[in-house]
Amino acid sequence: MKNGIFAICLLTLALAGCGGGGSSSSGGSTTPTSPITPPIVPPVTPPITPPTIPPITPPVTPVGTPYYVAPTGSDSNPGTLALPWKTLQKAVSTVGPGSVINARAGTYTEQVIFTTANSGSASGGYITLQNYPGEKAIIDGTSIVLSANSANMALVNLTDVSYVRVIGFEICNLTTNSAAIVPAGIFVSGSGSNIELRNNYVHNIVTTVNSASGNAFGIGIYGTEAPASINGLILDGNEVAFLKTGSSESVSVNGNVENFQVTNNVVHDNDNIGIDFIGFEGTSPNPAYDQARNGEVSGNVVYNISSYVNSAYPSGSYGADGLYVDGGTNIVMERNIVYQTDIGIEVASEHAGHLGSFVTLRSNLIYKNNLTGISLGGTSATANGGTDSCGIFNNTLYQNDTTGSGTGEIALQNHLTNIQFANNVVISSTQGIFISGVSSALPAMNGDLYFSGGATGTWQWKGATYNSLAAFTTASGNEKNGLAADPVLISPTAGNFKLGAGSPAINAGIALTATQVGSLDLAGNPRVQSTGIDIGAYEH
Repeated sequence: MKNGIFAICLLTLALAGCGGGGSSSSGGSTTPTSPITPPIVPPVTPPITPPTIPPITPPVTPVGTPYYVAPTGSDSNPGTLALPWKTLQKAVSTVGPGSVINARAGTYTEQVIFTTANSGSASGGYITLQNYPGEKAIIDGTSIVLSANSANMALVNLTDVSYVRVIGFEICNLTTNSAAIVPAGIFVSGSGSNIELRNNYVHNIVTTVNSASGNAFGIGIYGTEAPASINGLILDGNEVAFLKTGSSESVSVNGNVENFQVTNNVVHDNDNIGIDFIGFEGTSPNPAYDQARNGEVSGNVVYNISSYVNSAYPSGSYGADGLYVDGGTNIVMERNIVYQTDIGIEVASEHAGHLGSFVTLRSNLIYKNNLTGISLGGTSATANGGTDSCGIFNNTLYQNDTTGSGTGEIALQNHLTNIQFANNVVISSTQGIFISGVSSALPAMNGDLYFSGGATGTWQWKGATYNSLAAFTTASGNEKNGLAADPVLISPTAGNFKLGAGSPAINAGIALTATQVGSLDLAGNPRVQSTGIDIGAYEH
């Protein structure tokens, strides 16, 4: 949860946030209305080695002993196709490792609870709970009344389990008006390994508590033990939408969670942070393990995320990030699209003395967000932590800060160390602000392309404003290979942010290592082609 609030009045240009964090939808895709062409990454000093992340695991067709559930069945049946069980919980409580539970079409008004007794295993295989192929299975909480004394407040709960898959459900309509109750669509806690949540549509999970005490989640992953972690988690192809989460997040990965994959999800139309990777909140009992870490975050689309009407925060506050690393470490965020959120992508820590660290942002498209496109560093010099050892390569930022707050495209806040910023396309809105902030420690910046259209572009640093790239370079020593030019995007207003013929960004980026820039651009094409790398998220 953020301790500050992004208000429309920013007297010091210090970003303040609200949104999910410590208190803590169907897998479709969305075509952006105005994507942009990214810049090319130059080598910067000091070099930062990107984190080593686990390889992406593609979906597989579950194999195992089949069982069946249908709303017209009976729990006294044997669970066959002809004689299915009635409830999902009966199936989960009955089958063992190596089983595939197929839910026939219809609505299941129940909570589904996996515990250690209902776990798969490395030797026996997965327990898979999935929709029957081609049919819509709905887990609906409309008539469920949660208890403040219950350990299970989600429609699907997984505690201390391993080798479990939940695939293809619509999970919806769970509401509370109590601050003592935290509803969720799916909630994973404790420790365990090899949990997969794929192709689920989680929506309308709501707290109606009109204060910061209200919380809810679409999907919550909480590593609450130590040293045992939640290891090998996969969130892929889910849609998470139409949530009212109070002080919490749409999707939260918090505490002792490692080696995770968050890919190809669509998160939209929620009133707090889209996807959050959190550390240092006391979620794990051992501080040494209390960080989400070693993750791949790619192919996600996050849009229409704003805290402006969230009653957990003062009215008129913009503080909900699309993607947020709040104290997480060793995370690669690549080939994501974030638009019409409050803050596009943020890396920091809300806790003094701690850092969001070793994060690589590359080949992302970030456009038309209410405040800044990328925010680095803590909101407060005393109450928050900062950002360390991060690389921001080959992203495209386009006309962010649509509210005109003065935060611009890139906001540099407090406690920044060892940051590289290279080969990004940065296109400002009509206010012309490329960089804003209070940080005296400027990232090592080079090879970026800046364009402000008809406005005067400005770089704001250490209390001074520079009205040309040449003046900024002279004052800061940065951007010696930077460009101030029209990147010639094909048609950003029509959603095409690729580089057009003759763009000065083509082959103009500075050569970085393959581990820094990755192997693919935003469109899935080879990241380096021809004689060099292009600037921005797309290769021409």
